Amino acid sequence: MAPRHLMSPLDFTVDETEKLLDLADSIGRDPLKYSHICDGKKIATLFYEPSTRTRLSFEAAMMNLGGKALGFHSSDSSSATKGESVADTIRIVSCYADICAMRHPKEGAPLVASIYSGIPVINAGDGGHQHPTQTLTDMLTIRSLKGRLDHLRIGLCGDLKFGRTVHSLISSLSRYPGISFVLISPEELRVPSYVREDMKSKNIPFEEVVRLDKDTMADLDILYMTRVQKERFFNEADYVRMKDFYILDRDKMEVAPPEMMVLHPLPRVNEIAVEVDSDPRAAYFRQVQYGVYARMALILTLLELDKGV
Repeated sequence: MAPRHLMSPLDFTVDETEKLLDLADSIGRDPLKYSHICDGKKIATLFYEPSTRTRLSFEAAMMNLGGKALGFHSSDSSSATKGESVADTIRIVSCYADICAMRHPKEGAPLVASIYSGIPVINAGDGGHQHPTQTLTDMLTIRSLKGRLDHLRIGLCGDLKFGRTVHSLISSLSRYPGISFVLISPEELRVPSYVREDMKSKNIPFEEVVRLDKDTMADLDILYMTRVQKERFFNEADYVRMKDFYILDRDKMEVAPPEMMVLHPLPRVNEIAVEVDSDPRAAYFRQVQYGVYARMALILTLLELDKGV
């Protein structure tokens, strides 16, 4: 049988997503129970773009399951510098590993890899397009902290144009009842038109605002902050003009709802002041730990090792 891949969070149905999140919950409660399920298995992490959290999270996830990790951390340390195609690379890697996580600056590159691969391929981020495992992380975090994934008002703040984590989260949460979004960004960094049109077609309530203030945050359940991504800009001047547009600090948190949780896919630059870290509503470092559990559950699911555990 052809392997199953994960290119978009919508590749899993809502029921499949809930089952995966349940498995991640179980792993978080009793990680030792799962510590040898992947004995003898290997994950290849093919990261054509720099990464800290996502690459190490995948490697930690496989090691926590008893497996091993191999791969490269940038295109400069791969045969891509010699002109090798993604298709040829994944054919080779399929002989070495049991599953692969790929990050690539070009949208659709992991999809191309999945076509030629003999092993499951996970999209670990492709350009400004999708980041499905961050979405699984975000959903697990939200469900764990708020107790549900429905009937939530979610503010998304910062770079909503190039932020692949935002695009993936919107498309995935839009399948749950009672979801609404507040899109907080400067005009130049609004969500792409296809994302807005998709929400309209599904009758998902959303509003677009420029300011991050008391009125904007008044009834939010989640505030999802993002950084302005220097690597997505074509010129330095535009980046410098935008990078400090939003800064969440102690003063803003003082007027935020007492139950509002703050998430961030990280890395943080200066869009969340360090002084916010001690606020009990700051959940972004807990989010990192949830990411390991989510990726452990995903590896088990795609390798079909989740049965009976």
